[in-house]
Amino acid sequence: MKKLIATQPRVAALVEYQDRPVAEHEVKIRVRFGAPKHGTEVVDFRAASPFIDEEFNSEWQLFCPRPDGAARGIEFGKFQLGNMVVGEIVEKGSAVTDYQLGDRVCTYGPLQETVIVNGVDNYKLRIMPQDAAWQNAVCYDPAQFAMSGVRDANVRVGDYVVVIGLGAIGQIAVQLAKKAGASVVIGVDPIAHRCDIARRHGADFCLNPVGTDVGLEIKTLTGKQGADVIIETSGHSDALQSALRGLAYGGTISYVAFAKPFTSLNFGREAHFNNAKIVFSRACSEPNPDYPRWSRKRIENTCWELLMNGYLACEDLIDPVVTFASSPESYMKYVDQHPELSIKMGVTF
Repeated sequence: MKKLIATQPRVAALVEYQDRPVAEHEVKIRVRFGAPKHGTEVVDFRAASPFIDEEFNSEWQLFCPRPDGAARGIEFGKFQLGNMVVGEIVEKGSAVTDYQLGDRVCTYGPLQETVIVNGVDNYKLRIMPQDAAWQNAVCYDPAQFAMSGVRDANVRVGDYVVVIGLGAIGQIAVQLAKKAGASVVIGVDPIAHRCDIARRHGADFCLNPVGTDVGLEIKTLTGKQGADVIIETSGHSDALQSALRGLAYGGTISYVAFAKPFTSLNFGREAHFNNAKIVFSRACSEPNPDYPRWSRKRIENTCWELLMNGYLACEDLIDPVVTFASSPESYMKYVDQHPELSIKMGVTF
């Protein structure tokens, strides 16, 4: 059997592995579909993550150097690629009572032919309804970050909302903002195909940032008012500059992206004049702003419900869909080298 790993920075390959025995509290899943994570995972894949040489110290709430002799945070040659998997349970341990052989499930897991996970008190191992689309299931992770971005920005009925970056997180944020009652939703992305999908799912307008004064266009589309909320998912410095320019006075920028180092960001222009507020949104940070009413578990439960009941529509966000056999080349092409050719890559086994 084979699994997808990063053998070195920006190089993916399939390598063989042997399954270990299933423990009494575990289940084994035969994987049928999967998807990688296009944000933080690709930062790791490019060896650009701060976690490689540093660790986040939760006591001090800052990054600190790893102790001398400690293993690096990411070890190429062992680093498995992938984020979500869908398949059926083919083995289970004696202590597992909540799942049966043959159950169709979705969970976090790497792109490999079988995945072994905890099957006792594990709410992240989700049983799928029979008619549920696997494409919706593998959007379980991006939906959480999209929902947190919308909630942390306090999107309200009648708001003017802009979503910058129309990858999977941005696309889901468009849907959620519109369904939350935003009167105008504006998507921003240079890729026409992504804009077409966003319009289909609730965007009233879409802007191509290439050669466009995005901030001015936002003000024009909102009658000089500007956006009440801008949800930034792209991670580019010019996107944040445009957001500061297009924001309404006292508005909020919900910063969802895992940003790159900025070399050309100017806070001396519209930021002060628009009295901008920037909130950094991360679904998996605990406690989140609405804790204890909203925990990570509640965020995940809500997103799963919205994905499985059809409130969110993600089938056309999984693009392209590739075979597992071609996943190394496809990962390097669509996730790393040419992300403009994809929204969220799906994998079939």
